[in-house]
Amino acid sequence: MSTIPLVAVFASGGGSNLQSLLDTFGGPDGGPDPACRIALVVSDRPDIGALDRADKAGVPTATIRPKEYESREAFGQALLDVLGTHEIDIVALAGYLKLVPENVVGAYRGKIINIHPGPLPTFGGSGMWGHHVHDAVLDSGVAVSGPTIHFVDERYDTGPIIAQWPVPVLPSDTADSLAARVLKYEHRLYPAVLGALARGEIEQLPDGRVRKSGFATGDIGFQLTEERACLDSVGPAWKR
Repeated sequence: MSTIPLVAVFASGGGSNLQSLLDTFGGPDGGPDPACRIALVVSDRPDIGALDRADKAGVPTATIRPKEYESREAFGQALLDVLGTHEIDIVALAGYLKLVPENVVGAYRGKIINIHPGPLPTFGGSGMWGHHVHDAVLDSGVAVSGPTIHFVDERYDTGPIIAQWPVPVLPSDTADSLAARVLKYEHRLYPAVLGALARGEIEQLPDGRVRKSGFATGDIGFQLTEERACLDSVGPAWKR
């Protein structure tokens, strides 16, 4: 096993969050942050942008489609086989739309994380991905949205929350404009959390709580000036 944690990224789409991880940690030759390396990209569908990004970075890929297996357990075993072949230590879901099989969650519990484009637990669950999340946020009338990163468990979006970042919902927002603004923070928050997990600064405890040592979202320091002004206009509710 490598002394540097090896990460597999699971993706189902264009892979912009994958790109933020590649830009931070690099592929086989490493990147600016030596906390870990992206060693594998796994998809449930062929011909997606995430696979192209992996190819350009020299990262091995695997396409494993659930419909080709007779059971979820068999699908999970196929995933475990490829993860084992590449000696993967950590799994990061980045726009992966399939529910991760129970045997994979069990094998990587506390070492498998996901990024969600809205506040959890309110805006999560089956079918809540992409524009569906942003539509629901706008329909609800909440003043603040933003990405959530959590440990993965056996259900959609219910694992212990690691980090969230507030992004204001503006009166003029559409789902597209809100998505674009949230995505800027996804691209900064996800590498920060993955790096902290790889360095042992974040841990999922047996009782489901999350222990953080040396990591706090307030220390990341990437709040953009215009976003800060918008949040300050919302009031103290987001400051927690």
